[in-house]
Order: sequence, then C-alpha cells, then structure tokens
Amino acid sequence: MALQALYQSEFRGASPSDLLAERKAEPYSEGADWTYALDLVEGVRRHQEEIDRLIGAASTKWRIERLHTVDRNVLRLGVYELRYAPDVPPKVAINEAIELAKKYGAEESARFVNGILDRVLSEVTQPCASS
Repeated sequence: MALQALYQSEFRGASPSDLLAERKAEPYSEGADWTYALDLVEGVRRHQEEIDRLIGAASTKWRIERLHTVDRNVLRLGVYELRYAPDVPPKVAINEAIELAKKYGAEESARFVNGILDRVLSEVTQPCASS
C-alpha cells in the first residue's frame, strides 16, 4: 500500500497520505496495516531529501530522477527502513524491497534494488568519525 501511494503521488501530485486514506475504503484492503503504511509514506516524505541523497550516492551510474518510478519508490521505502526504522532488521528491509521490486518492477529491478540497498546499508552503518 505504501509503495502504491508513493508511486501514485508522483503522477497525481497528491499527498501519499491522502492517497492511502482513499484506498482504505476499498474492499481488498481489509487486514492491511494502515498505521504502518502511513508511517512509511510520511517518513519517506519527511526524510526524502536525505533518502534521495543516499540513493544517488549508492547509484553511481543513475541520477535518482532517471530511475524507473517503481524502483525509485521501492528504494525510498527500503532506505527509510534502513535509516529510520531501528525496529526493522536490515535484512528484512532489504528482502521486503527486493520482493516489491520482483512483483512490481522490471526484470532487473530486484538485482538493482538489492545492490543499491546493500551500498546504502554500508553507508548508514559505518561508524562516524570522531572530531
């Protein structure tokens, strides 16, 4: 649900939180964790500048604007969980992103997402240099 809301927001210019609220009434949405989906989209939007910077640094051959919309938003969700969701183990965040990329992305999306998130994980888990 979070991926769909982020994806749609790029095309419709609407808030992903508002798009989630619209989808909540749909019959197939029963059992969805709306609270977590909302936390994800709001977190991605709140930290999008840093998230995009991390993706851009890890993706040496592609600017973030040039990434496929699905891949870009799968990566944003994955990086958000890696960087800002300490309760989500890194392996789980990466595996979930890979599964989303397999399901909704292009043929090579899963490998691409895995590579970028592995690089981002290395970046966010490096100890900070002392002053």
